Amino acid sequence: MRMKQIKLFTILVSFLIFSSCNAQDESNTSASNQNASKIEVLDFHSTHRCMTCNAIEANTKYTLQTYFAKEVADGKITFRLINVDEEANEAIAEKFEAFGTALFINVIVNGKETQIELTDFAFMKANEKEEFAQELKIKLDSELKKL
Repeated sequence: MRMKQIKLFTILVSFLIFSSCNAQDESNTSASNQNASKIEVLDFHSTHRCMTCNAIEANTKYTLQTYFAKEVADGKITFRLINVDEEANEAIAEKFEAFGTALFINVIVNGKETQIELTDFAFMKANEKEEFAQELKIKLDSELKKL
């Protein structure tokens, strides 16, 4: 347990140093090796999850199943649940700077990625299923128009 705390502390300090030396916009655009245009919905979490974290996952899945079933079936929208504590997910967690619960939309258009962080929104609306769903729907509808 102590080693895990040290590792988390080291990652957090590295993140703070990196972010203070590097002014970045919330929407980070970078080249991708994927040429397909699609939207990835990424729900990051740690191994031990609270009720709010579970609600974010449930509300995100509900929104996708209710309003975007066709786009999910067609592969235009994908959903990934990612445990940041698992070593296999270290690279993607670092890419999105997700060290605990975080919700992102990663919009890929012609191989270019735009990351949109929705973590604050997700925490604020986690316990309001319909409001969460409606606001996430609006965000996804807006990004689908760009594909």
